Amino acid sequence: MQKMDTTSKVFAPQRIVMYALAVSLLTLSAKVSVPFLTVPMTLQVAAVLLLAGLGGLRFGASSVASYLAAGAAGLPVFAGTPEKGLGLAYMVGPTGGYLLGFLVAAIGVGWAVDRFGRQAVWLAMPMGLAAIYALGVAWLSQFVPSEQLLALGVTPFLLGDIVKVALAAVLTVAAPTALRRFVRG
Repeated sequence: MQKMDTTSKVFAPQRIVMYALAVSLLTLSAKVSVPFLTVPMTLQVAAVLLLAGLGGLRFGASSVASYLAAGAAGLPVFAGTPEKGLGLAYMVGPTGGYLLGFLVAAIGVGWAVDRFGRQAVWLAMPMGLAAIYALGVAWLSQFVPSEQLLALGVTPFLLGDIVKVALAAVLTVAAPTALRRFVRG
């Protein structure tokens, strides 16, 4: 009788380490603040898009979902934590829509790369950014008057985010095949 393999590739020890590294990268990208024009910027958008670009749908979405789960559990993984609160209380605050947008962007970019190859990032990553902004601004509208939404939720960050999209796209396209295979497992 043939023995059935009950271990899933997704939960193999090396995959768990990869997800932990991805969550660490996302956390670091949230904590590192780079001075940029009018407001400092974090590198979260670049990290989210890069993980999805290199890892595809499964790895990109699972990495971002793991990051969100760590934050929901109260770990200080988000920008501004623990100073601005922790856990679900932080996630339902003004930036909650952007956090959800990260997951949607990772799903979209990962799917596009899996389906069309890594050159798809040139279109998929700007669309991922649009999803982040759409969900972020929609959620932010609960906290900010509508006439201030663009001024507070888009304009200060747009130029920096376009640079991060370009950076993530270039790194994804230029990544050696061996690195992409390693990330994908």
